[in-house]
Amino acid sequence: MQPLRFSTKFWFGLGQAAEGIKNAAFTIFLLFFYSQVLGLPGVLTGLALFIALLFDAVTDPLAGSISDSLKHRWGRRHPVMYASAVPLGISFALVFSPPRDLGDTGLFIWLTVCTILTRGAMTLYHVPHLALGAELTDDYRERTIVVAYRTFFQFLGSGVLFLLTAIFFFQATTDFENGQLNPAAYPGLGLLFGLVMIVTILASALGTHSRIPYLRPPYENPQPFSAQRLMREMREALANPSFRAFFGCLIVFFVARGVELALSLNMGTYFWELDGQEVTLIPLFGLGGILVSTPIWAASSRFLEKRPMFLIGITWFSVLTMLLPLARIWDLFPSRDHPSYVPLIFGIAFLAAFGGGAPVVVSGSMLADIADEHELDTGRRQEGIFFGALSFAGKTAAGLGAALAGLAITLIQFPLQAEPGTVPQPTVHALGYIAGPGVALLAAIGIWLMTRYSLDRARHARIQSALGARRDARSDEARTTPQLLRSSHLR
Repeated sequence: MQPLRFSTKFWFGLGQAAEGIKNAAFTIFLLFFYSQVLGLPGVLTGLALFIALLFDAVTDPLAGSISDSLKHRWGRRHPVMYASAVPLGISFALVFSPPRDLGDTGLFIWLTVCTILTRGAMTLYHVPHLALGAELTDDYRERTIVVAYRTFFQFLGSGVLFLLTAIFFFQATTDFENGQLNPAAYPGLGLLFGLVMIVTILASALGTHSRIPYLRPPYENPQPFSAQRLMREMREALANPSFRAFFGCLIVFFVARGVELALSLNMGTYFWELDGQEVTLIPLFGLGGILVSTPIWAASSRFLEKRPMFLIGITWFSVLTMLLPLARIWDLFPSRDHPSYVPLIFGIAFLAAFGGGAPVVVSGSMLADIADEHELDTGRRQEGIFFGALSFAGKTAAGLGAALAGLAITLIQFPLQAEPGTVPQPTVHALGYIAGPGVALLAAIGIWLMTRYSLDRARHARIQSALGARRDARSDEARTTPQLLRSSHLR
């Protein structure tokens, strides 16, 4: 396979900014916007997001299966990447621009439909884009570098979203001292970043278009698409022990991360008692931690295996996530008026995200290795199925995590559209226990599941050797078959 140029990795990575923008907006702003700003009950908001998640449960592997078998002069991945850009931008803008006076039922329907449309359009792009990354190189370590580019741009996109919302959209006004409570701020946010997503997707597809001739087509004439074929492919994927461990861990970890992110505005506004700009700076410092850690974790892949790196990072993240709210609940944190109060929150958010960068960087590379093992077992190259599963796991953070967060604020009877400082202290502490120890407990389950993952550098080298021998044998067969036919004809 032709070596990767910097430009290819750059343009491939840039495309992940769209996913970063969508994930950040959905996990941080969507639950807060519909419940605290528009007044939709948290349980209805969470239910709408959960329904959209169920839709993703079907469309993610569906998109992966279709792109695995797609025959087109632009390859398997690029046609659907191009097709997704404009529908994604439009539907994203609509999510944050509901018509006025819809009432609870109308808001619930609008949120459900627009979220499904946004997630569906993102799936059309995101799953083929992830699968494309696995196809760009066969090298064990370079795959981690490719994922590092993708990770960097994903969180850069999220960081730009948070920065611009803090500077331009969530400014305090005479009517809204906390800018994140201003309903007029959200339609412009949706329109601007919908356009940004369209541009980054098209730029990524065009920037990697020249790589199409070097990508592998399917090894066999695929069966016509059907529900039976999709179910067979999913059963084959789940038959892989490494994939089962990997997928189970990511589901649990991303749900935990999704709960934390969905509650972050509630935590910042009511638990930490921060103003509008400070609230949006917390995730910005978290994104800074991931951006700084991305090249460090990528460089660490020279001497660290992928599974230990994953486990170190997720444990690091979980411990700091648990301790930060507990420190304030147990009066071990500086008082609100102390000069170190806000900087300490920002610093711990940065350090927690620094550790969280490890599983983010290495997960896509691990899944590409699993796809190699699957090819050796079945003879089929099906990155799309596996990355469809990864996409589903990632979106679980925004869907199921947000749904659980919405259920949680309902169970603790957290008041809707409450003014900061008016929520009873026991309710605020309950919110902190959910966003701290509750999230850490979920992550601990994911850590246990990942201990069952067995692929390492040595095993992957043996798999690549066996795949290389098989491809060489097929190439020899393809060259000798026409010669034998000609010889038979001459006789």
